[in-house]
Amino acid sequence: MSEITNTATEPLLETRDLAAGYNGVPAIRGLTLSVGPGEVVALLGPNGAGKTTSLLAMVGLVPPLAGEVRVLGEPLGKRKPHQVARAGVLLVPDDRGIFYGLTVREHLRLAGKKNDAQREVEVLDKFPVLRNLDSRRAGLMSGGEQQMLAIAKALLARPKVLIIDEMSLGLAPKIVQEMLPAIRELAKEDGIGVVLVEQHIELALGIADRGVILNHGQVVLTGAASDLLRDRHLVEAAYFGAEEFAADDEDKTLAG
Repeated sequence: MSEITNTATEPLLETRDLAAGYNGVPAIRGLTLSVGPGEVVALLGPNGAGKTTSLLAMVGLVPPLAGEVRVLGEPLGKRKPHQVARAGVLLVPDDRGIFYGLTVREHLRLAGKKNDAQREVEVLDKFPVLRNLDSRRAGLMSGGEQQMLAIAKALLARPKVLIIDEMSLGLAPKIVQEMLPAIRELAKEDGIGVVLVEQHIELALGIADRGVILNHGQVVLTGAASDLLRDRHLVEAAYFGAEEFAADDEDKTLAG
């Protein structure tokens, strides 16, 4: 696979009229979004809206039925998931993708690249609690610690885009309030584009640049996160499928 290189004018990741699903039946249709360097995009919606399918299609785990995914301006085409990861798009799944029998040290050793000890130092600086858990097995860690480990593993690969599915799943609200701002800082400091699926609407929009709301497999509302936070009624209507959205097949863009 040819190396994908950065350009100043292209988003890090974008989907164009993307449709994807299972057994030929689309679970999402017409998904168009983009994420740029240092940008956090919150992908929101009720259960069954197509959020996870969207993420899986972005990393090649669910093949597109129509449309395309582009990384740094180049279409991913029929690349395999490991090739998508090599191109710089990494997924932290909702099950966190960790092995309960392995220690923190073993996870980091498997995820890291040879002769890149400096990167491990940089990642552990972002999650210093992991330094004290070096020999602890993942199955004995708290949910928040496991999520930190999952994100740290992904960061070791120096991703261009980090896609996180349900980061707060199973976590106490206090932990979520601590971790979401860390994602914001991570994007800002490293220039990583982040696509975040999250059930805590206000917390997600509080750290995001833009929000995209899915319902019934389609985008029904997009806008700057600050604008969406100010118009709670419109967000709730989009999220819960109020009549003004159900009667309109076109997605709405909320402009400030």
